[in-house]
Amino acid sequence: MMNAPAEPQLVSRDTSVLVFVNRVAGRGRVEGYLRRISDLFEALHISAQLLETGSASELESAARQALVRGHRRLLAMGGDGTFQALANGVFNGDAIVGILPTGGGNDFAAALGLPGDFMRAAERLLKGKPRPVDLVRVRTADGRTRLFAGGGGVGLDAEAALRANGPYRRLPGRFRYIASALRALSEHQPLRVRLEFADIPPVEAPCLLASVLNTPSYGGGVRLAPDAVIDDGLLHVALVEDLNIRQILKLLPRVMRSGELRSSRVRRWQAHGVKIYTDRPCLFHGDGEIFGPTPVEIEVVPKAVRVLAPLPGS
Repeated sequence: MMNAPAEPQLVSRDTSVLVFVNRVAGRGRVEGYLRRISDLFEALHISAQLLETGSASELESAARQALVRGHRRLLAMGGDGTFQALANGVFNGDAIVGILPTGGGNDFAAALGLPGDFMRAAERLLKGKPRPVDLVRVRTADGRTRLFAGGGGVGLDAEAALRANGPYRRLPGRFRYIASALRALSEHQPLRVRLEFADIPPVEAPCLLASVLNTPSYGGGVRLAPDAVIDDGLLHVALVEDLNIRQILKLLPRVMRSGELRSSRVRRWQAHGVKIYTDRPCLFHGDGEIFGPTPVEIEVVPKAVRVLAPLPGS
């Protein structure tokens, strides 16, 4: 006799779900999604508790407390910065987490295979199954240690990250990053970096930016590491050589259309770890959040957290 087909592996099969609601993510769009996601939980017979948080640090603290209280299914509504807070909160804990993408940058959700439409992404996620994925651990010069899931770096992108949560916050995804980068470019000073890898020879060069990625894209869809996979156990390091304004403007139309950054001036490596030194004090960002000053020591943490992901072919 043939076995009956397996039912979707809904997140609440053995416990209730705690959903963190980051109302400041995605230009305030979360409010409009709350009724729709509540209806979806009800339709899928998922018992969900919504918990509003006002900041990433508040969410991270709440996630730690939730683990202590016995919650093991933790979702968050937001973007890459929101998921970073959730991942840091549950790291080394026995939890399954998920991201319901409503943020300005949803690069980690895209790397999981979630569609851009919120309700389609939510339904596929809630019918999905856990997948172990890598995280990236960063130690900054001031002794801080933090994890990120998508991409980070020094140079122009970190300078753009400082501005992206300011006057450009209401721009969508990639355009917010590009606008912030162009604004930062007016004050950018050439930067020289030294990359010391764990398993390949070091590199020293002037650059516009030096980035470390776990996902193919960051900054709302800028594809700087097209070969990256979130469970390949590798860091994907990219260095964009120092470009002048004319060279940058030549690349800009393609980046705005498709997010692709193809140029002979972009150098790429794969490694398990890297140290980044700069010729002057610089800030390192991860998923758009400022971590701290250089030099920084970075390593991949393989299969660091279990994340709900859509079923293959769904």
